Amino acid sequence: MLSVRRWFVSLRLGSRRLGSLGLPPPGLAAAAPRSYGRRGAGVQMLARRFALAAVLFGGVVPGVLSCGFSWGLVSPAAGAEGPVRIVVLGDSLTAGFGLPAAAAFPVKLEKALTAKGLAVEIGNAGVSGDTMTGGLARLDWSVPEGTQAVILELGANDMLRGLDPQVTRKALQDILSRLHERHIEVLLCGMLAAANLGADYVQAFNGIFPDLAASGHLLFYPFFLAGVLGDPQLVQRDGLHPTAAGVDAIVAGILPEVEELVGRVRSRR
Repeated sequence: MLSVRRWFVSLRLGSRRLGSLGLPPPGLAAAAPRSYGRRGAGVQMLARRFALAAVLFGGVVPGVLSCGFSWGLVSPAAGAEGPVRIVVLGDSLTAGFGLPAAAAFPVKLEKALTAKGLAVEIGNAGVSGDTMTGGLARLDWSVPEGTQAVILELGANDMLRGLDPQVTRKALQDILSRLHERHIEVLLCGMLAAANLGADYVQAFNGIFPDLAASGHLLFYPFFLAGVLGDPQLVQRDGLHPTAAGVDAIVAGILPEVEELVGRVRSRR
C-alpha cells in the first residue's frame, strides 16, 4: 500500500530541519481553498507547511532546460518511418530534480523503450515547481511542432499548495483540448491528494484525472508515484522526489502504457 502518511511525516520533519524555508512564497498561503467546510482552516495550515515542498519542487535542476526546444527538420518520409517523438510535460518529478541529467525519467524511459526495439525520441519538458496552470501557459513552446505524443505529469504542486481543484481541472481540460486539436496522443498520469487535506478536498482532487481520462478516451496511468512513494530506497531525503532507483521503478511501472502510446501513434501514420 502507498504510504502517503509517511510522505507527509517526512515533510514535517524536513520543515523542522529547514525552518528558514518554512515560510510560503508571497501569495502561496492565500491560494489555499476556503470552500471545504470545517477542513478549510486545516487546508490553509497544510498549505503553509507544504511551502517547504513547494520550495523543494521549485529548485533548479542542473542539465534540465526550462525553456522550449525543437525537434529539428524532418522530411515527410522520415516522419512516417522515423522515431515516435514524445514530450514529457511535467514538473520536478519528471524533470530529474536532485539527479544527474542521465537519470531523469525521460532519459531512462527512452532507453527502456529502445531496449524493446521501439524507435522513440523523448523530450524533457519538466519544469520544477510547475502547476497545471503553469503547464497550460507554456504549452505551445514546451510541446513543439513535430510532437506526436505527450506524457502529461502535472498536478503534484497544485495539491501541495492546496490550490482549488476546480482550477486544476479547468487547466487540465484546456491542455487536453489543445493537444487534441493538434492531433497529439496523450498518456495522462494521475496524482493523488494526501488524506490530511480532508475528505472533500481529496474527493474533488482525486477525481480530476480519471474523469478527464475517461471522457477523452485517453491512456491513463492512475498514480505517477505508484510503488515509489513511502519507500526510503526509492525517494530522496525530502521524501518527495524519486531517486535513480525510484525513477527505474516508475519507468518499469508505466512502460506498458507508454508502449501502447507508441502503438497508437504508429497506427495513425
